[in-house]
Amino acid sequence: MRKQRPIPNAEEAPAWFAGRIPGDWFDGPVTVEFDKDEILVVGPLSPPDSVPEGEDAERVAATARISGFREDTRQYRMRIADEAQSRWLRHVSWGATCGDVRAVFTHASVPVMTRLKFEQRQVLDTLMESGVAGSRSEALAWCVHQVAEHQSDWIDRLREAMTEVERIRAEGPE
Repeated sequence: MRKQRPIPNAEEAPAWFAGRIPGDWFDGPVTVEFDKDEILVVGPLSPPDSVPEGEDAERVAATARISGFREDTRQYRMRIADEAQSRWLRHVSWGATCGDVRAVFTHASVPVMTRLKFEQRQVLDTLMESGVAGSRSEALAWCVHQVAEHQSDWIDRLREAMTEVERIRAEGPE
């Protein structure tokens, strides 16, 4: 039987990406978020120097800056992603921010199995029938997005509490 190599702790990912990403790519440190399926790397880009007057000019210029970065760095980003994917056995996604504009170029769309009761399925079916979503899967994703957007303070507090529980567990008896 062949021994499997241990998977490095994903907590190392922010430092690894900081060391692996060229220093001239971003206008500040990258954020690296991860779960058991994906690592998301997002870096800030400097805003364009001169933006013409206009209602949406800053947004259009920032979107163009992000698009240009995406195309210009594609091959190198994919090489880094391949290294990270084999290291952590997770999909690597990339994104960038420029001013108030944030774009994620690629991301894992991970299937999630769930069992729903009749009343819960009715909610999803209503969202489909009204045209909010094209499938139960899209309707469920829409619901999760709504909770994340409208209950973000509560979700953040819950995450902080979970982090504290993990810290206390780590201090406990072996």
